[in-house]
Amino acid sequence: MQAGTARDIARRWVEETASRLTGYRGALWHGSIISIPDDAPLQPTSDIDIVLIVDDPASQPKVGKVESDGVLLDVSYVAWDEISSPDRVLENHSLAPTLRNPEIIADPAGAIARIQHEVAANFARRVWVERRCESVRDRIVRNFGSLDPARPFPDLVSAWLFGTGLTTHVLLVAGLRNPTVRKRYLAVRELLEDYGHVEWYGDLLDLLGCTGMTRTQAERHLATLAEAFDAAIPVVRTPFFFASDITEPGRRISLDGSRDLIESGNHRESVFWLVATYARVQTIFHHDAPELEERHAPGFHELLDDIGITSLADMERRGGEVEAFLPRLMERAQVIMDETPEIEG
Repeated sequence: MQAGTARDIARRWVEETASRLTGYRGALWHGSIISIPDDAPLQPTSDIDIVLIVDDPASQPKVGKVESDGVLLDVSYVAWDEISSPDRVLENHSLAPTLRNPEIIADPAGAIARIQHEVAANFARRVWVERRCESVRDRIVRNFGSLDPARPFPDLVSAWLFGTGLTTHVLLVAGLRNPTVRKRYLAVRELLEDYGHVEWYGDLLDLLGCTGMTRTQAERHLATLAEAFDAAIPVVRTPFFFASDITEPGRRISLDGSRDLIESGNHRESVFWLVATYARVQTIFHHDAPELEERHAPGFHELLDDIGITSLADMERRGGEVEAFLPRLMERAQVIMDETPEIEG
């Protein structure tokens, strides 16, 4: 299916479903779909991210991943207060690229367009690029600060993993690239290759612990993850924010997407999402099916062992290594900004 056709389906879903929400203000494209031309194919392992702007996200029904006419949509909410000020958007590394995009799915009152115009006009100003990089750095530190031993082990893994993985976003934001989620390591490698700094990439892999990961190892971990994933689908009850990812429709993103990375020779780049998905599955088991948590724990720990994580102490030590690396990372972000011609002032 071409991306333009998929967009049309997404627009219809918004018009028919989302527009009925209380406090609905409009809808935006989010993530990689922003940069895909209408006549390009939408990969089977890709979904379309949509952000619904509402007054109160907490009062809305959970959506997450939903299929519509063969297109997998990943729907999230953002409060109107979060985008009502252009300055707030411009310093938000996740929302700024979304509002930079001139195409808005729906804007009944025309208010989003006014914000979008201001964001697009100032998106590439250096002061805002620097603030977005700093906001990612601060979020890294917050993630490691949440490594509380009272939390379940899978939650700790997620906190450490996403804190470590945000190092890629610092550089992607500096280069005005989309700070993608699942393919963040592939995206940052491509950026560094484009800028002639591919030698920096090894540091990011080292911090994640996957430099020596082989294709055979990645394939084995994907196989055990697939078994756990399928076991989790029917037992999930707790309304986790990621619950819709661990579903049959979500399988083609979480598992097939990882398989595509491995088969294309990007097995090291697949590690981030393998760990993220395994931790989410184990979190489901911990809360909703404890007997399955124990059954599938060996595969989870084998994956973690291969990246050097066996305990909370390892995560704390490795988080400290990331924090010690941050000054160098921010210096490299400045270099990327210097070499990005679109950045102004």
